[in-house]
Amino acid sequence: MYVVATAGHVDHGKSALVRALTGTEPDRWSEERRRGLTIDLGFASMTTPSGAQLSFVDVPGHERFLGNMLAGIGPAPVVCFVVAADEGWRPQSAEHRDALRALGIERGVVVITRTDLASERVDTVTAQVREELAGTGLHDAPVVAVSAHTGAGLGLLVDTLDEVLAAAPKPLQQGRIRLWIDRSFSIRGAGTVVTGTLPAGTLTTGDRLSLLGAGASAVTVRGLQQHGATVATVGPVSRVAVNLRGIAADAVHRGDALLTPDAWQLTSELDVRRGSGPELPELPEHLMVHFGTLAVPARLRPFDGTTARVLLEREVPATLGDRMILRDNGSRRFAGVRVLDVEPPRLRRRGAGARRARQLADRPPTGDLRAEVARRGAVRRDQLERLGIVLPANPAQDIVVHGNWWIHRAALDGWSEALQAAVAADLARHPLSAGLTRGAAISALGLPDASLLDVVVAAAGLTRQSGVVTGTTASDLGSAETAVATLERRLRQAPFAAPEADELAELGIGREALAAAERLGRLLRLGDGVVLLPTAPALAMRELARLPDVFTTSEARRALSTTRRVAIPLLEHLDARGWTRRIDAGHRTVVRAGVRA
Repeated sequence: MYVVATAGHVDHGKSALVRALTGTEPDRWSEERRRGLTIDLGFASMTTPSGAQLSFVDVPGHERFLGNMLAGIGPAPVVCFVVAADEGWRPQSAEHRDALRALGIERGVVVITRTDLASERVDTVTAQVREELAGTGLHDAPVVAVSAHTGAGLGLLVDTLDEVLAAAPKPLQQGRIRLWIDRSFSIRGAGTVVTGTLPAGTLTTGDRLSLLGAGASAVTVRGLQQHGATVATVGPVSRVAVNLRGIAADAVHRGDALLTPDAWQLTSELDVRRGSGPELPELPEHLMVHFGTLAVPARLRPFDGTTARVLLEREVPATLGDRMILRDNGSRRFAGVRVLDVEPPRLRRRGAGARRARQLADRPPTGDLRAEVARRGAVRRDQLERLGIVLPANPAQDIVVHGNWWIHRAALDGWSEALQAAVAADLARHPLSAGLTRGAAISALGLPDASLLDVVVAAAGLTRQSGVVTGTTASDLGSAETAVATLERRLRQAPFAAPEADELAELGIGREALAAAERLGRLLRLGDGVVLLPTAPALAMRELARLPDVFTTSEARRALSTTRRVAIPLLEHLDARGWTRRIDAGHRTVVRAGVRA
């Protein structure tokens, strides 16, 4: 499956050539056929003798319809560049050549047409075309002389196209979908149908896609057609008609795009580098951007002669390396650019444009992974893929991979130092603090995502448990040490005589001191404010093991020489540890005797 666009001066026989090859009239409008002039895009298909399925996109040659021409040629990977033998190279030949160079189209066939009118000029025109195409991707393209009227050379042209197409790189069958729409219409009984060129990925009936136009809509693929036949699946590179469910035909326009949901960066700001045409400051501030089949007004802010920020009037699904044309509607001059950044940084300070130009000077169109990660500190893998960055199997040493996150080492080190300082400051303010809460830690660091806290905690040599971040645990309780030691002595003499709240207050042991003592393993807090030593459960089991197999709460209370306020939380604690088992509201049994006297 292949797609080929025509290019060349008006009335040089592009449509006649497509008609002769395919047997299909590419001019769809009655006015086009009446005037013998292609105004809009035309489409036709054929199967070559080798079995290759080939779709033609016939573009207009007249200068007034350059926008339509760019919409047709933009998504096509291969071109038939047409020059008439009887007229030779003409103004729109040059304009179409410049468009092909701007779009980076490097594969095609040069077709010298109308040889029946001037066969003696074929060699001269061929030499002329070679000279004009020097410096473009078509500088060494094969040249075939034909006559659509007599059929001379058509067989050789088809064979040559077969060879060129067979040598073209194979498209990604499993890539993300970006289908630029060139037509939208409604069919009775089917509903909305859109057509376009599928450059990568595979479309299947039932697929759910996102339709991006003036806004975004969710749509479903109701059906597919290729070369006039209904199919279940279409792969690249193909002309395809897509029957959509979920959108009206009049809500879809040329320049809209069908997308794999959440797979593309939608942006209205781009940083670009000039590849051909005038230097960017020579273009007007307000111009037209041609991208895929879309033509959208934009504002240009040059950084220097070759790099600039482009601000579009609507969002587009762009990725690194995409090619666009910046067109001056007044003079019809245009420049070809490649996208270097689809999520560029804000330009806030004086001199930001010059600094940005230096940053972009040597950036490859495939992106700079280290620069992208360093700029953000941390970025998700799926975001890098949306940006169009190819991810290596083994990232550089200054990049740390944590789950789905790619983190710059310098940013991780900075966050680690900041977290250590925040934990130390919290401990200085609150010596008995359990640690820095998760929310406070995230806020202090300004992390792009809360899930990064664990990797920062580990890098900082800290620990996170029970919802708080802590460093090395202190070995004493500071000003609460004397009071806690006094309570410990009391409980060692009477293990189950838990102090009342007023007794704790009298000792000067508050909530923070109790929590700190528990973390240090000095005290054990049970329900209802009961405080004992950590050895109390084992001591209780010694006494309970001496009771009958089934004992009551009252029997347990008397065996422990304590009150009901202490006995019930303690028994519930033993139940939870599996040392005792509750039989009913008033009876329990020992499951594990514990340490006997």
